Amino acid sequence: MKKIKIIISGGGTGGHIYPAVAVAQELQKRIPDVDILFVGASDRMEMEKIPKAGYKIVGLWISGLQRSLSYKNILFPVKVISAVIRSLQILKEFKPDAAIGFGGYASGALLYAATLKKIPTVIHEANSYAGITNKILKDKVDTICVAYDKMERFFPESKIVKTGNPIRKDLMNVRSLRDEAMKFFNLDPHKKTVLVIGGSLGARTINESILNGLKKLEEAGLQVIWQTGKNFDLKNVHSSQISVNGEPSTVNCQPFIYEMNFAYAASDVVISRAGALSIAELAQVKKPVILVPSPNVAEDHQTKNAMALVDREAAILVKDSEARNVLVDEVIKLANNEMKQIQMKNNIASFAMPDAAKVIVDEVMRLIKRD
Repeated sequence: MKKIKIIISGGGTGGHIYPAVAVAQELQKRIPDVDILFVGASDRMEMEKIPKAGYKIVGLWISGLQRSLSYKNILFPVKVISAVIRSLQILKEFKPDAAIGFGGYASGALLYAATLKKIPTVIHEANSYAGITNKILKDKVDTICVAYDKMERFFPESKIVKTGNPIRKDLMNVRSLRDEAMKFFNLDPHKKTVLVIGGSLGARTINESILNGLKKLEEAGLQVIWQTGKNFDLKNVHSSQISVNGEPSTVNCQPFIYEMNFAYAASDVVISRAGALSIAELAQVKKPVILVPSPNVAEDHQTKNAMALVDREAAILVKDSEARNVLVDEVIKLANNEMKQIQMKNNIASFAMPDAAKVIVDEVMRLIKRD
């Protein structure tokens, strides 16, 4: 039989990259000899993260429009044309049976090129408010996988399949890893642990709130695993409590945590942005969470994501504008309320869709067999 080849594109943020990796893992599970190639933007984080996950990736010269007036926008049309031409070359060389897009400008160029070549195409929209790339592609692709209801306001209803957001397979059962995780982060297994994740690039408000509240957290008997994001200068952290990259302390502070299975396993309470992938992971690992939605996203969709949980008592919401004053107090209050934690764990579990990657792969295989 002919070897199946799948090309996958998506990047810029972890919210695009990790669902793509989860689908790649499911493809390998389903089709052991499948040939997978990733396509990303040449200067974005996927060029580092995808090879670390064990996959080949090719970069495109592409970037998004700047929100403010910038000379960089002059090059945008040139980059788009260049990326589509390069995508057509990649498709000609790789000859994929299907193309899957997870958002981001590289995904837009690659999937557009795939539609020109009449290659079966699937896109995935992670958020409750559709991204610009997927909205542009909506009439050209074959199938649109979504994580939220009422997405027909963005996409043709006949193409929509609700799948949820794929998460990495190493997060499927973290409960059994707690003892190993505490050793990995050099933490006291008898203390409550707060996990702080502001996203792969970091979240300034969350970082500053935690930095200013470290002494209060320590006095409350809490220890912290803190992913600051690469944009947070660790030189700003002046505290004897802090450890960088694994030295013993009450606060384990790292720019990026690759071992998120251990991070979730070690945590009792989580502080997070309200991105779609973060919510999907939190639902799967069943952790009490305080969500601080980013104010810098289209249509304030992170607040909408968060409210879906808050309305069912599955999360606590702290506004970004109020976080510096109340976030640390809220996390201490939650960490000391066992009954509230149990209630939130049970409620957030109802949002989990553990078969998301499987359903997306089902759709890809259906298109391949149809054609």
